Amino acid sequence: MSFEPKKQPYSGKINAVTLGTGDKAIVIGGQNVLPFYTFDAPIENAPKIGVEISDLASEWTAPALKEFYAGCTTMADYAKKAETMEGADFLCLHFESADPNGANRSVADCVADAKAVADAVAMPIVIMGCKNIEKDGELFSKIAEALQGKNILVLSARSEDYKTVGASVALAYGQKVGAETADDINLAKQLNIMLKGLTVSPASIVMNVGTAAVGYGYEYVASTLDRVRLAALAQSDADLQMPIIAPVSPDTWGVKESIMPEADMPEWGSQEERGIEMEITTAAACLTSGSDVVIMRHPAARPMKRPMGSPKIMAMDVPVTTMPMAVDWWEAGTMRVAMGVAMDQKTEWAKATPIREARRV
Repeated sequence: MSFEPKKQPYSGKINAVTLGTGDKAIVIGGQNVLPFYTFDAPIENAPKIGVEISDLASEWTAPALKEFYAGCTTMADYAKKAETMEGADFLCLHFESADPNGANRSVADCVADAKAVADAVAMPIVIMGCKNIEKDGELFSKIAEALQGKNILVLSARSEDYKTVGASVALAYGQKVGAETADDINLAKQLNIMLKGLTVSPASIVMNVGTAAVGYGYEYVASTLDRVRLAALAQSDADLQMPIIAPVSPDTWGVKESIMPEADMPEWGSQEERGIEMEITTAAACLTSGSDVVIMRHPAARPMKRPMGSPKIMAMDVPVTTMPMAVDWWEAGTMRVAMGVAMDQKTEWAKATPIREARRV
């Protein structure tokens, strides 16, 4: 007698949200099973991967990153080049320099860059601000207006400014809005309820429930993602059935493994490889925990292959000799990551010092 595995599709279903327009438009969410559980039910929309393009990209120091973008001087130049990356589904414009405590770049200049990018590329666009509540409120509103009809996603509305951002981005200009909270299922649900209270459609909301680089409190991220996804599917909680986005790159390229110079820590090996490895492992962990979308930066961290229906659901095609923390996906839909992450508590990655001594498990 042949083995017949018991299937477990859920009654709840993640909302399907469309970003962009035309042939390059993408759909995120829409599934009624846990991440990569294609043996329970088909997953129509594979996880999507975005490329971060910062208005401070000229200050990036990773050699291969600089080589990839060689000759690019404007955000539009960077965007056109990023559009050629293998596996890229959308572009994320990160306006870091708008921060009043930094370069304090004007909203008008940022809007001009966003319009130039929108005119130059066909991929969907995601907008990320500078984390200053007041400046982001003005920036998001102006960009949403300037890119009306492009069906962009704006990251993000927070509890402090959800009325301003939700009303201008989603209601006035018909764009998609992110709902950002900090690793707490109750806060995530509350913010979604408040946005819906403004009459923002659930199909226009994408959650950012919090991110962290692996090894930097990622267990809180994993726990939140698990709880949110299970509540949405198993409990049919309509206030948590929005797809989830994880802006991985800003977190992973700011931790010590990515920024510590080789001169100060030669036993850790290549600084650029460390940053790539942090980005790969964090993105892999987010996707297996429940994120529908990840935002990444480095071209070498991006060769993720699909389709979702293949026996090996996804693979990071990275040589072990250069990426010792590469990821394997098993046919059963589970994963193993040499760095361990929160998904496999048995892997003693915390003891892997120096970091390059980590090996495939």
